[in-house]
Amino acid sequence: MPVYDYRCESCGNRFDELVSFSKSDSEIKCPKCNDKKSKRMLSAPSISTNGSSATPSNSCGAPSGFS
Repeated sequence: MPVYDYRCESCGNRFDELVSFSKSDSEIKCPKCNDKKSKRMLSAPSISTNGSSATPSNSCGAPSGFS
């Protein structure tokens, strides 16, 4: 199941939510105010290799040793 970033339209709270594929965005409740007016936000994908997060080490975003 993917994790999505949301922002509550009512209180402005930003939060992450683990969402099943069968759950619609209209069912997501804000953990702060319990309102269902949350909008999915665009976010950068998380990339992992061998169980650890890959972090770019130079300005072009290539892994170490690749310039």
